[in-house]
Amino acid sequence: MIQQPKAMQQSDQVTRIGEVFGIPVVVKGRTWLPITELAVWGIVAWVAGRDRPGRSWMARLGVGALTMPVILGSEWCHNLAHAAAAQLTGKPMDALRISWGMPLVVYHDINDESVRPRQHIVRALGGPVLNMLLLLIAAIFRQFTRAGSLGREVADAAVGMNLFLSTASLLPIPGIDGGPILKWALVDDGCSLDQADEVVKKVDKVVGIGLAAGAGAAFKKRRRFIGVILVMFSIIALAVGWGVLSEGD
Repeated sequence: MIQQPKAMQQSDQVTRIGEVFGIPVVVKGRTWLPITELAVWGIVAWVAGRDRPGRSWMARLGVGALTMPVILGSEWCHNLAHAAAAQLTGKPMDALRISWGMPLVVYHDINDESVRPRQHIVRALGGPVLNMLLLLIAAIFRQFTRAGSLGREVADAAVGMNLFLSTASLLPIPGIDGGPILKWALVDDGCSLDQADEVVKKVDKVVGIGLAAGAGAAFKKRRRFIGVILVMFSIIALAVGWGVLSEGD
């Protein structure tokens, strides 16, 4: 559930509901409704019952009520860290938009050349760096939990989500953190924006093929969930590589 920087027109009709790090927090229509939270709660409750068929539905919902905030809270922290990093660079994001209960980073101009390349990179690194820290904390906490306990389930959820966010978000795909990091590193090294975009496309063709191979290996080992995730990222990377998708789409 990695959220990506979104181009948003200044004319978009949004409602300001607060601010964080001096950045407006906005909603559009009814997108503040916590649809994602409810959906993930149901999914993790189902998983809790699948792993332990003897659990009652009340027990499953209880496990979901503890693990869902850990999973989605990691994503919230990811985006808040982007906001904090952007503020520290002196080039804050334009808004943090709540979409179906989850945050989206908003920049009106994702290629703003008044922002230095290294500032772009720092803004993109904020989320993954925080998730790496949270991963370390969760892994330490896990060592103090008992196998099969509720604490272990919560710790596993925290470890899994922060591992995912701190690695998958660094894939060099436009729209997630690794894409802007690669692009602006190239610009910092002397490439023009167009040249950097072309290099990113070439990289994503290779990345897409590699992810597809990883998906095949995951399915062969019956790791279906991981396989599906890899397939999704592979399709996105290949679509970028062949020019079907571009940054800001």
